Amino acid sequence: MNMRYLIAVVVLSMCSLVFAADDSPRVSLDVTKASPRTVESLTERAITRDYKFAWASLSVALEGNNASPLNGHFAGSADTWLRELVTSQRRNGVTSRYLNQSHKVEASFYAPEGDVIELHDTAEYDLQILDGGKTIHSRHAVVHYVVLMTPGADRWVVRQIQTVP
Repeated sequence: MNMRYLIAVVVLSMCSLVFAADDSPRVSLDVTKASPRTVESLTERAITRDYKFAWASLSVALEGNNASPLNGHFAGSADTWLRELVTSQRRNGVTSRYLNQSHKVEASFYAPEGDVIELHDTAEYDLQILDGGKTIHSRHAVVHYVVLMTPGADRWVVRQIQTVP
């Protein structure tokens, strides 16, 4: 293995850990209105954890214009959309930062079989668009998302994510 490659991988991994530790998304999940099935406490904790990790990996991917952090956290149309967004950013020479993330999430539907959950997320964050490290756009955003998550082999994954008014 090339030593430069190994050093680059170690440095990028450490940067990802520092970023996640310094500006980790805050996620609160309310499952009291989920139906027709009740969300078990263990499932609630897993969904909260995995949704938080998904947004952290989304942030790292868009800030670094590298789709690999998305692996395992997104699937289906959500994965396709985010990979296309990374490619578009890279092509246009810009990056995005999602800072001070706060997600108030409410579960509205939990399938009887436990194989899909619908979440309504009111996300609040500071969005910065950068061109070569220089901020060209900055705004505080409050965005509403409808999200479908499904269980994977070892975690819940975001399968669909859509902004709504």
